[in-house]
Amino acid sequence: MTLETISEFFRSLWGVWLMVLFLGIVFYAFRPKNKDRLEAYGEIPLRDDDDKER
Repeated sequence: MTLETISEFFRSLWGVWLMVLFLGIVFYAFRPKNKDRLEAYGEIPLRDDDDKER
């Protein structure tokens, strides 16, 4: 095996790696355990500066 063939092999895996990463993020975001925290993060732009709630 030459360095060129190894490089081509790993280059072909980038699409798979990115798909796995994307699906991992989606799985993490849609877990029921994270729902309340992520909804609170989504409301941050809508809060007034006076709000003390978090």
